[in-house]
Amino acid sequence: MLRALLLYLSTATWARRLVTKWSVAWRVASRFVAGETLDDAVRVTRELNARGLLVTLDHLGELTTNPAEAEQATQELIRIVRTIEAEDLRAGISLKLTQLGLALDEALAAQHLRQILQVAEPLGIFVRIDMEDSRWVDATWRLFDQMWHEGFRLVGVVLQAYLYRSEGDLQRLARYPARVRLVKGAYKEPPEIAYPRKRDVNAAYDRLARQLLTIAREAGAPPVSEDGRVPPIPAIATHDEARIAYAQEQAERLGLPKPAVEFQMLYGIRRDLQMRLAQAGYPVRIYVPYGTEWYPYFMRRLAERPANLAFFLRHLFRG
Repeated sequence: MLRALLLYLSTATWARRLVTKWSVAWRVASRFVAGETLDDAVRVTRELNARGLLVTLDHLGELTTNPAEAEQATQELIRIVRTIEAEDLRAGISLKLTQLGLALDEALAAQHLRQILQVAEPLGIFVRIDMEDSRWVDATWRLFDQMWHEGFRLVGVVLQAYLYRSEGDLQRLARYPARVRLVKGAYKEPPEIAYPRKRDVNAAYDRLARQLLTIAREAGAPPVSEDGRVPPIPAIATHDEARIAYAQEQAERLGLPKPAVEFQMLYGIRRDLQMRLAQAGYPVRIYVPYGTEWYPYFMRRLAERPANLAFFLRHLFRG
């Protein structure tokens, strides 16, 4: 019930206007968001790289409402790619296709995605296409397929374990094989298309993790590159220690070396676990978002973990 409420508030315009006026909201959100500018994100990336952690940079924003906004988002993502190269950061980028105009015109989003890949691929910088809510899943697959068949290889996608369809989607990925990030899923979806119960989501996550690791083993998954920019197959993205332990056990059973299994986590969450995995020899990549459009991302982080909400409420009543 609480999670559903917070996910509703993440899309409610009235709630956004109210919450973003509270200075305490940004103080708490800054635990999860690097800042509002690319300079902020670069500073955080350098700090994480210095601790042996890899990064994926994300310029926050969803559902651009006109072609000019989509073009602006595209140019900002290209600027991130060029900055990663210029600053010699151990990082890639993540993007949302609705930022690139998917809700306006699929062909426009494809054009913008292609422009980004044409800059990123020659520089060896990996581009992750985030999976958004269920309205956009089919279109996301179509654009990923299109880019792959155009010859781009430093591009990957995301599987959401709570969607019933994800096991079938994984089978289509196996023929590439593409680099995949596995997540539980952070959007509010109806029970007709997604597991409503946490235990069922966890079970689906473990099944998909086992299948991803098996595919990686059969494909001869490459180790992470020396500069850290190209993640291995697969990326296990979770803060759930039981899910992480299961993935580790399966990787060991399959004989996968540690550099061939990447763990991904969100900036500001479970820093102790991030370092523990990195010190154990696994590549660990931190999702570092930045930008002025931080409100929806912030609310989804509150919805994911009661500890995040408690952290926010403590600060709210203090100040």
